[in-house]
Order: sequence, then C-alpha cells, then structure tokens
Amino acid sequence: MKSFIYILLLLSFNLYADVYKLKAVNVTSNIDCYIGDFNPPTKENKGFVSNVCSVDMGDSIVIIEAGPTYVFAKELNDLINKKYNKKVSFIIVTNFHDDRYTGASYYKEKNIPIIAHNTIIKELKENPDKFNRIPRVTTKEEYAKSKVVKPDILTNDKYNIKGKNFDIEVLKLSKASNSVSDIAVYIPSENFIFTGNIVFNGRMIKYAKYSNINEWIKALEKIEKMNVKYVMGGHGKEFDKDSYKPTLEYLKLLNLSVRTAYEDDVDRDEVSDYVDDKKFSYYEHFSTISPSNAKTLYDHLEWEE
Repeated sequence: MKSFIYILLLLSFNLYADVYKLKAVNVTSNIDCYIGDFNPPTKENKGFVSNVCSVDMGDSIVIIEAGPTYVFAKELNDLINKKYNKKVSFIIVTNFHDDRYTGASYYKEKNIPIIAHNTIIKELKENPDKFNRIPRVTTKEEYAKSKVVKPDILTNDKYNIKGKNFDIEVLKLSKASNSVSDIAVYIPSENFIFTGNIVFNGRMIKYAKYSNINEWIKALEKIEKMNVKYVMGGHGKEFDKDSYKPTLEYLKLLNLSVRTAYEDDVDRDEVSDYVDDKKFSYYEHFSTISPSNAKTLYDHLEWEE
C-alpha cells in the first residue's frame, strides 16, 4: 500500500514538475533573459531555441517573446510571479516563428495583450508548416493547449508601452529581415535593444525564403547607429554592444558574393563555392545552413529579374 501511494505521489510530482527549468541571465537590474538552445527544436530542448526576456517596468512586467508552448509560457509566468509579485501587462512577439510564438496561447487565455507587427497575420496564414516542428519533439502533455492565436495589438512602424519607471519602444527597423514581421524592442533608459531574428549568435544565420537581404542589412545598420550598450539577439548568449556585428558582416559578404556569382552566370548548385564565409564556421550548423543560404539568395535574385 505504501509503495502504491509513493508511486501516485511520484506521478503527481512529475506531472507538475517544470518541463523547461528556466534560468535567468541578468542583463540589467530591470531585464532578465532566458537563453534558448543553439539547435533546432529537439526532444531535449522541447522547442526552446529562441531567447526570451522579461522587463520590469516598475508597475508591471513586459515579456519579450511568448516561447514555444503553452507550458513554457506558464512556467515563465509562474517564475516571474514568484520573483516580482507583479502582473504581466504585455507580450511582444518579434516574428511569426513557432519557437517564439506558440506560447502566446497561454497569455491569450489570461487576457494579456499580445503585440506583433501587422504583417504577422499574412505570414501565419502562408506558413502553417512552421507549426509542425514542436509537436513532433514534445509529448501530448508538454504541447497541451498550445495553438496559434491572433495578436491583440498590431503595430506598424512604432508602438510605445508606458511604464511607471520607463517606456518601451516596439520598432519596425526595415520592411523585412529574416522575416517580414520582424520587429525590435528598444528600451532607451536601459540602453538595451532586443532584436529577435535580426541578430543571430551561437547558431548560423538563416537566410530564408521570406527573408530580404537588403532590408535586413538596413535594419542592422540602424542598430549600429543607435549605439546601445546591450544588443540581445533572437539566438545566442552574447548581448554586448557589438553582438550584431557578425550578422551584419556575414550578410554583406553573402550579398556581394552571391550577386557577383549570379552576374558571372555561375550555376545555382555551385554558388555556395563562391561564398568565402569560413570565418563564420564557428557557428553551430554552419556546414548545413551556409550552402542553403547562398542558394536561397540566388533564387531571390532570379525572381528580381
């Protein structure tokens, strides 16, 4: 009988144990960030592959990125409640990707406003396959109640959130970068900007079918001119003032190399051989993503004609 009760208690404990075991990295006295894994969604990381941050506004908490699942968002919200004993007032989602968006289903249930760029609606409709990854690497219990929900507040070029101690600016830095819906979160008083997928560190930059290389470079050059102290990308643990530079350097190199090869009538299947980007080989997944980036940009050049 005792062993039976012990098993029930153990099962009960496991049911409510934290799935993601979140640990904060303190960026400033008012900003904590949670660093995602450098791999694509796997059974080990359960989709937590993008950085997420919480901002203490004095009277409330603003969360940047909803995370990959309902369970993730709930765990983060519970953690914040214990630490600050303050309500979460807004969720900012910087693009439509599942690893940073699906957790919005938790906040939707709690009637906490979700902020995103107005182009996200179109991207969500056009890319339903993007939301097949995380269900494959999580159990039914871990993915329970996770779903795609509509944002509550759609921004255009800029949206301000006013807090007791300081304000937050949600900015559209260019027409598109990694995705069309990419936005950044700037907190002037903290000298901090969260860039989402405009900046990659730790894992290879991904140039996708919906990316725009010229506009992406434009966004990074705006960040460069802002000269802020802390630049937290969507991937990677670096957040110093120069953390955006490798992404900018790589994209300029990719752009010049692929355009030159294209103009020289290099075949698409050989174009990656003309991109000398080995200095970025320290990135995780460099060998698989680098050739794909060159071919995707090559395809974009063909569409321009």
